[in-house]
Amino acid sequence: MLDDVDRGLIHALHLDGRAPFSRIAAVLGVSTQTVARRYRRLCADAGLRVVGLPDPRRAGRSQWLVRLTAAPHHAQDLAHALARRADTSWVKLASGGTEIIAVVHTPAGGAGGHSLLLHDIPRTAGITAVSAHCLLHTYLGGPTAWHGRTAFLTDRQRRQLASPEGAESAGLPAAGQDLADADGELLAVLERDGRAGHAELAAATGWSPATVARRLAALRAGGALFFDVDMDDTLFGATTQALLWMTVAPAHLDEVATALARHDELAFVAATTGRTNVVAQALCTGPAALHHYLTHRLGALGALHTLETAPVLRTVKGAGPLAAPAPRRSAPKRR
Repeated sequence: MLDDVDRGLIHALHLDGRAPFSRIAAVLGVSTQTVARRYRRLCADAGLRVVGLPDPRRAGRSQWLVRLTAAPHHAQDLAHALARRADTSWVKLASGGTEIIAVVHTPAGGAGGHSLLLHDIPRTAGITAVSAHCLLHTYLGGPTAWHGRTAFLTDRQRRQLASPEGAESAGLPAAGQDLADADGELLAVLERDGRAGHAELAAATGWSPATVARRLAALRAGGALFFDVDMDDTLFGATTQALLWMTVAPAHLDEVATALARHDELAFVAATTGRTNVVAQALCTGPAALHHYLTHRLGALGALHTLETAPVLRTVKGAGPLAAPAPRRSAPKRR
């Protein structure tokens, strides 16, 4: 399990994924070496990784939540194949291992980049059912992290952590800070390592480190770029996960979804197209806690007409691309 330093570090990275270890250390009251050592341990043992992600709207993307039902002997292979694609995120195995749920990113306003939805999936052997739900509005998720990860630092510590880079860029206008084609190389590095240094980003983009710093500040100030943290939530006690598919009367959808976004048990809430119009991800300490949440908190929402619960068995891919496998070390030659 995590101790106070671990929890403080993770909370700090959610607030500013690029915060220097020295600033995080000062906020937590420990040494810089301690923070660096804990970060490396969490990366190795908990799969922790900071990823820089574009705001879909600013990047000209639509997001689809796709549900696939597959034969048991095909499901895992299909989930891993989806996870390897650059246009997917949050690939999960659910419902006894026969259902795959994934977020698919497509160009907005046209079918030219919808090859996965229109061609690849329908032609894949082993898939027995498909449904695709366009994410219309995200109420919780993306830049807003699960409350279970961000309940450690005090308000004073949060203010101490405020990035000088963010403060300097606060006066930059949000308009005109949309992502451009020239940002592609920058994003490609940040999606794999949100803490990549300016020198590495400069080498990838061909820009100077100063230009990289200015562009990062502008994109962050305009909301076109944010940072997320991939890691194993079971270390926070969330041993039972489920996706909740709900139907809400349209007149009450915004009110209900806004209320759901304040629930500590939920890590994601969005309005979607389809037979169900609200989807959420629940993270609970066990089946009994999930049952209590469903029957007491959700059950108290009168505008909620239907609810389907799909238990999540495993997350195959999180917010960022799959990490490259570590290179194999050759055995020493015998003499």
